[in-house]
Amino acid sequence: MAWHLQKEIDHLKKKLLALSTFVEENVQRAVKSLEERDGKLAAKVIENDLIIDHMEIDVEEECLKILALHQPVAVDLRFLVAVLKINNDLERIGDLAVNIAERVAYLATQPKVDIPFDFVGMSKKAQHMLTQSLNALVNLDSRLAREVLPLDDEVDAINREMYDQVMTGIRQHPKSLGALIHLLSVSRHLERIADHATNIAEDVIYMIEGDIVRHHAESYQREAGEPL
Repeated sequence: MAWHLQKEIDHLKKKLLALSTFVEENVQRAVKSLEERDGKLAAKVIENDLIIDHMEIDVEEECLKILALHQPVAVDLRFLVAVLKINNDLERIGDLAVNIAERVAYLATQPKVDIPFDFVGMSKKAQHMLTQSLNALVNLDSRLAREVLPLDDEVDAINREMYDQVMTGIRQHPKSLGALIHLLSVSRHLERIADHATNIAEDVIYMIEGDIVRHHAESYQREAGEPL
């Protein structure tokens, strides 16, 4: 029984890693389409979402099958719970890549707005968080996963800066209101990708150590008087 369970868990790992690779590549395509205002590449990102949805369902069904057939406990059960959560975060990241691509489809038809915002820098931070979270998953490295957690605050700060710049841009370029709102949406979607990358890192820590670190962050915020 133990041998069969381990074989199915190894097979599940391969499916999850295939999904994570595909999602990461689609995020990279979405960001590239934004940088280059490439409507065709944006359309490819949107088209790929159906593949991600099917892969996500496949991973979930595999998890449920293992739970039903083998009734795992301890480390194996913790692994399957973490996979179910990571699987959901990966699917949501895929949706956010599509949201960015949909904004690009509009922006590609509009004159470029002159706004001093570093989308490339923000996207690189969010992508770095995602890549590092997935590397922590692949290598079962909780130390690497913990390095992701403080980066989320940096991306949050960049998103707030983007909001301020868009408000200024609206006053200076009222005719570009539509494009500016779409750019603000892109910033928000990148910020949400960073949030989901953080979730994955937290779940990797849980998978390895059994430590639910998100509650530690909430306790720290309460003590500091910060909003949750």
